[in-house]
Amino acid sequence: MKHPKEEITYVMVKPDGVRKGLIGEVIKRFEQHDLKIVALEMFQPSHDQLNDHYPKDEAWITRLGEKTKSTYEKYGYDMLADFGTTDTSKIGPEIRKWLVEYMKSAPLVKIIVQGVHAVDIVRKLAGDTLPYRATVGTIRGDFSIDSPALANKEKRAVMNIIHCSETPEEAEHEIKHWFGKSPIYNYKRFGVDE
Repeated sequence: MKHPKEEITYVMVKPDGVRKGLIGEVIKRFEQHDLKIVALEMFQPSHDQLNDHYPKDEAWITRLGEKTKSTYEKYGYDMLADFGTTDTSKIGPEIRKWLVEYMKSAPLVKIIVQGVHAVDIVRKLAGDTLPYRATVGTIRGDFSIDSPALANKEKRAVMNIIHCSETPEEAEHEIKHWFGKSPIYNYKRFGVDE
Protein backbone atom coordinates (compact mmCIF):
# COMPACT_ATOMS: atom_id res chain seq x y z
CA MET A 1 0.00 0.00 0.00
CA LYS A 2 1.43 3.37 -1.04
CA HIS A 3 1.60 6.38 1.23
CA PRO A 4 -1.29 8.81 0.52
CA LYS A 5 1.20 11.44 -0.73
CA GLU A 6 2.36 8.98 -3.41
CA GLU A 7 -0.91 8.74 -5.39
CA ILE A 8 -0.26 9.61 -9.03
CA THR A 9 -2.52 10.60 -11.87
CA TYR A 10 -2.22 11.31 -15.58
CA VAL A 11 -2.87 14.72 -17.15
CA MET A 12 -2.58 15.77 -20.77
CA VAL A 13 -2.68 19.37 -21.95
CA LYS A 14 -4.77 19.19 -25.12
CA PRO A 15 -4.18 21.09 -28.39
CA ASP A 16 -6.30 24.09 -27.37
CA GLY A 17 -4.44 24.35 -24.05
CA VAL A 18 -1.09 24.26 -25.86
CA ARG A 19 -2.21 26.79 -28.50
CA LYS A 20 -3.58 29.16 -25.85
CA GLY A 21 -0.24 29.09 -24.01
CA LEU A 22 -1.70 27.49 -20.88
CA ILE A 23 0.92 24.81 -20.15
CA GLY A 24 2.54 26.85 -17.38
CA GLU A 25 -0.83 27.92 -15.96
CA VAL A 26 -2.03 24.30 -15.76
CA ILE A 27 1.16 23.22 -13.98
CA LYS A 28 0.99 26.26 -11.66
CA ARG A 29 -2.55 25.37 -10.59
CA PHE A 30 -1.45 21.87 -9.58
CA GLU A 31 1.68 23.03 -7.79
CA GLN A 32 -0.25 25.71 -5.88
CA HIS A 33 -2.31 22.89 -4.39
CA ASP A 34 0.75 21.00 -3.14
CA LEU A 35 0.77 18.51 -5.99
CA LYS A 36 4.10 17.55 -7.56
CA ILE A 37 4.97 17.20 -11.23
CA VAL A 38 6.97 13.95 -11.36
CA ALA A 39 7.13 13.49 -15.15
CA LEU A 40 6.54 15.90 -18.04
CA GLU A 41 7.00 15.86 -21.82
CA MET A 42 5.73 17.69 -24.90
CA PHE A 43 5.10 15.35 -27.82
CA GLN A 44 3.22 14.91 -31.09
CA PRO A 45 1.08 11.77 -30.83
CA SER A 46 0.53 9.36 -33.68
CA HIS A 47 -2.92 8.36 -34.87
CA ASP A 48 -2.39 4.86 -33.45
CA GLN A 49 -1.40 6.18 -30.01
CA LEU A 50 -4.54 8.29 -29.83
CA ASN A 51 -6.70 5.54 -31.25
CA ASP A 52 -5.45 3.29 -28.43
CA HIS A 53 -5.98 6.03 -25.81
CA TYR A 54 -9.74 6.25 -26.37
CA PRO A 55 -11.92 3.22 -25.61
CA LYS A 56 -13.06 1.19 -28.59
CA ASP A 57 -15.83 -0.77 -26.92
CA GLU A 58 -19.27 -0.37 -28.39
CA ALA A 59 -20.91 0.75 -25.13
CA TRP A 60 -18.48 3.68 -24.69
CA ILE A 61 -18.84 4.75 -28.32
CA THR A 62 -22.64 4.53 -28.19
CA ARG A 63 -22.55 6.61 -24.98
CA LEU A 64 -20.81 9.37 -27.00
CA GLY A 65 -23.76 9.27 -29.39
CA GLU A 66 -26.24 9.33 -26.50
CA LYS A 67 -24.55 12.39 -24.97
CA THR A 68 -24.79 14.08 -28.35
CA LYS A 69 -28.47 13.21 -28.66
CA SER A 70 -29.11 14.56 -25.17
CA THR A 71 -27.42 17.87 -26.10
CA TYR A 72 -29.47 18.15 -29.29
CA GLU A 73 -32.71 17.50 -27.41
CA LYS A 74 -31.84 19.99 -24.66
CA TYR A 75 -31.17 22.84 -27.09
CA GLY A 76 -33.74 21.92 -29.75
CA TYR A 77 -31.23 21.25 -32.53
CA ASP A 78 -31.93 18.98 -35.49
CA MET A 79 -29.71 15.91 -35.15
CA LEU A 80 -30.96 14.40 -38.39
CA ALA A 81 -29.99 17.53 -40.33
CA ASP A 82 -26.47 17.62 -38.85
CA PHE A 83 -25.66 13.89 -38.80
CA GLY A 84 -28.04 12.34 -41.32
CA THR A 85 -29.26 9.97 -38.59
CA THR A 86 -30.56 9.88 -35.03
CA ASP A 87 -29.01 6.46 -34.37
CA THR A 88 -26.61 6.99 -31.44
CA SER A 89 -24.58 3.90 -32.37
CA LYS A 90 -23.77 5.57 -35.72
CA ILE A 91 -23.15 9.04 -34.28
CA GLY A 92 -20.77 7.79 -31.56
CA PRO A 93 -18.04 6.64 -33.99
CA GLU A 94 -18.17 10.05 -35.70
CA ILE A 95 -17.64 11.83 -32.37
CA ARG A 96 -14.76 9.47 -31.52
CA LYS A 97 -13.17 10.22 -34.91
CA TRP A 98 -13.41 13.97 -34.19
CA LEU A 99 -11.69 13.39 -30.84
CA VAL A 100 -8.73 11.61 -32.43
CA GLU A 101 -8.39 14.25 -35.17
CA TYR A 102 -8.56 17.10 -32.65
CA MET A 103 -5.90 15.50 -30.45
CA LYS A 104 -3.55 15.20 -33.45
CA SER A 105 -3.96 18.87 -34.41
CA ALA A 106 -1.09 20.20 -32.24
CA PRO A 107 1.53 18.90 -29.83
CA LEU A 108 0.31 17.69 -26.45
CA VAL A 109 1.93 17.83 -23.03
CA LYS A 110 1.80 14.68 -20.93
CA ILE A 111 2.22 15.01 -17.19
CA ILE A 112 2.28 12.71 -14.19
CA VAL A 113 1.05 14.50 -11.08
CA GLN A 114 1.63 13.17 -7.56
CA GLY A 115 0.12 14.03 -4.21
CA VAL A 116 -2.63 13.39 -1.68
CA HIS A 117 -5.77 12.28 -3.55
CA ALA A 118 -4.08 13.36 -6.80
CA VAL A 119 -6.80 11.89 -9.03
CA ASP A 120 -9.65 13.67 -7.25
CA ILE A 121 -7.81 16.95 -6.66
CA VAL A 122 -6.68 17.23 -10.30
CA ARG A 123 -10.25 16.61 -11.52
CA LYS A 124 -11.57 19.20 -9.07
CA LEU A 125 -9.02 21.77 -10.28
CA ALA A 126 -9.79 20.92 -13.93
CA GLY A 127 -13.53 21.52 -13.57
CA ASP A 128 -16.45 20.00 -15.47
CA THR A 129 -15.44 18.34 -18.75
CA LEU A 130 -17.96 20.60 -20.50
CA PRO A 131 -16.33 24.04 -20.19
CA TYR A 132 -19.57 26.03 -20.37
CA ARG A 133 -20.64 24.24 -17.16
CA ALA A 134 -17.25 24.46 -15.40
CA THR A 135 -17.09 26.65 -12.32
CA VAL A 136 -15.12 29.89 -12.48
CA GLY A 137 -11.83 29.27 -10.69
CA THR A 138 -11.27 25.90 -12.36
CA ILE A 139 -8.95 25.48 -15.34
CA ARG A 140 -11.79 24.83 -17.78
CA GLY A 141 -14.06 27.44 -16.19
CA ASP A 142 -11.40 30.13 -16.50
CA PHE A 143 -10.01 29.37 -19.95
CA SER A 144 -12.73 27.82 -22.14
CA ILE A 145 -16.39 28.37 -22.94
CA ASP A 146 -16.81 25.55 -25.48
CA SER A 147 -19.88 23.31 -25.52
CA PRO A 148 -21.00 20.10 -27.23
CA ALA A 149 -23.72 22.03 -29.07
CA LEU A 150 -21.14 24.32 -30.69
CA ALA A 151 -18.66 21.50 -31.31
CA ASN A 152 -21.29 19.32 -32.99
CA LYS A 153 -22.44 22.20 -35.21
CA GLU A 154 -18.80 22.73 -36.24
CA LYS A 155 -18.21 18.94 -36.59
CA ARG A 156 -15.33 18.77 -34.11
CA ALA A 157 -14.49 17.64 -30.59
CA VAL A 158 -15.20 19.79 -27.54
CA MET A 159 -12.08 21.81 -26.70
CA ASN A 160 -11.64 21.61 -22.93
CA ILE A 161 -7.95 22.39 -22.28
CA ILE A 162 -6.88 19.19 -20.49
CA HIS A 163 -7.53 15.51 -20.06
CA CYS A 164 -7.19 13.97 -16.60
CA SER A 165 -7.71 10.41 -15.42
CA GLU A 166 -11.04 9.65 -13.72
CA THR A 167 -9.83 6.87 -11.40
CA PRO A 168 -6.54 5.53 -10.01
CA GLU A 169 -6.98 2.49 -12.27
CA GLU A 170 -7.45 4.66 -15.34
CA ALA A 171 -4.41 6.74 -14.29
CA GLU A 172 -2.30 3.59 -14.06
CA HIS A 173 -3.41 2.47 -17.52
CA GLU A 174 -2.86 5.91 -19.10
CA ILE A 175 0.54 6.41 -17.48
CA LYS A 176 1.65 3.03 -18.80
CA HIS A 177 0.24 3.84 -22.26
CA TRP A 178 1.78 7.31 -22.59
CA PHE A 179 4.97 7.08 -20.53
CA GLY A 180 5.88 3.39 -20.88
CA LYS A 181 9.18 2.88 -19.09
CA SER A 182 10.09 6.59 -18.90
CA PRO A 183 11.26 7.58 -15.43
CA ILE A 184 9.05 9.07 -12.76
CA TYR A 185 11.14 11.42 -10.66
CA ASN A 186 11.17 11.28 -6.89
CA TYR A 187 12.09 14.47 -5.05
CA LYS A 188 11.01 16.46 -2.00
CA ARG A 189 9.17 19.75 -2.41
CA PHE A 190 10.02 22.48 0.07
CA GLY A 191 7.22 22.93 2.56
CA VAL A 192 5.21 20.00 1.18
CA ASP A 193 7.27 16.84 1.71
CA GLU A 194 9.28 17.97 4.70
